[in-house]
Amino acid sequence: MHVAQKEEDIGFYAGFLGASYMIGRGIASVFWGIVADRIGRKPVIAISVFSVIVFNTLFGLSVKYWMAIATRFLLGALNGFLAPVKAYSIEVCQPEQQALGISIVSTAWGMGVIIGPAIGGYLAQPVKQYPHLFHEKSVFGRFPYLLPCICISLFDTFVFISCAWLPETLHKHKGLDRGVEMVESSTNQESTELPKKSLLKNWPLMSSIITYCVFSLHDTAYAEIFSLWTVSNRKYGGLSFLSKDVGQVLTVAGASLLVYQLFAYHWVNKTFGPIHSTQISSALSIPIIAAYPFMTHLSGIRLGVPLYIAAMLKSVFAITRVTGTSLLQNNAVPQEQRGAANGIATTAMSLSKAFAPAGAGIIFSWAQKRQHAAFFPGDHMVFLLLNLTEVIGLILTFEPFLAVPQQYK
Repeated sequence: MHVAQKEEDIGFYAGFLGASYMIGRGIASVFWGIVADRIGRKPVIAISVFSVIVFNTLFGLSVKYWMAIATRFLLGALNGFLAPVKAYSIEVCQPEQQALGISIVSTAWGMGVIIGPAIGGYLAQPVKQYPHLFHEKSVFGRFPYLLPCICISLFDTFVFISCAWLPETLHKHKGLDRGVEMVESSTNQESTELPKKSLLKNWPLMSSIITYCVFSLHDTAYAEIFSLWTVSNRKYGGLSFLSKDVGQVLTVAGASLLVYQLFAYHWVNKTFGPIHSTQISSALSIPIIAAYPFMTHLSGIRLGVPLYIAAMLKSVFAITRVTGTSLLQNNAVPQEQRGAANGIATTAMSLSKAFAPAGAGIIFSWAQKRQHAAFFPGDHMVFLLLNLTEVIGLILTFEPFLAVPQQYK
């Protein structure tokens, strides 16, 4: 599947491929949110996992660019996973453990974003990477990206089977609500309901969603650019890494998220709270991103040590921001509106992420063609624009834009 005529154009096509998934998810997220509210969280989660098994495998079998675009779009449209899982993580936890539930979802997402490309880096084009194990005329020679897709689909098959033991939470909360109403009616002879504020007019919710979308756009663009930058030739400002080298860096970064979640995040959240931890993480990400283009002048251990440290810290800071803004969203609405709120957040985030890979790919391709420009040549311009989005997100975490929920004041 060779669609790019020049090496500099790879980022352009890769960006649209990544965007197709987010466009599909953005279009369908509201629908899946409604379905989850009507038939339960568990069926939607199971359907979403099954869709990954099918369309992820079909993606690995794609031989044309349009086939890859179509399968990624359908995968996004039929994968209504994120909003129900966020609602589920709140509903399955006691109130004092809800922050932990949201943080686990955010960490799992962050690890997936990192480990997924790492699996691709290790297993993509196995005939080229491991010629002593895979023959050129084998199925993996004809479909060079099938092996990582099969591995992920096999893992998802076990996840799909495990959904049988997943407890449903929607009916449980409905039952609790009915029980509360019965008690109130028996004691007061009159049931009263708290008025529900329109979600679109709930500024604490909407301001946190907008901030969340800016950070999501940044993180998706960063993931796209990091992979493209590390494998691009040094003459274009990259690192000339092999796919498996990139996979190794991303694997270590993913492992750091797990360590951070288990041993450090609870202390960070307890000490600084979701707002200040988001602000600190965003501010500390800026110098890390600014340092990346200068690493192309390094080699060996002088390159490896700072690159690994930067990738790990950037991943930790990103997951801290995502968790903090997610906590703000879920605490800006009453429990009975959390599903809809997460649906709106998922749709908005997906649309921003749909723009991110395509925009990042176009900018990266453009930057590769201006290596000798006087103003921020080559990849310096790419990382400058990444930092600008980070700065915008940081500004949005302050009042008066961000309306802070009452419990965090």
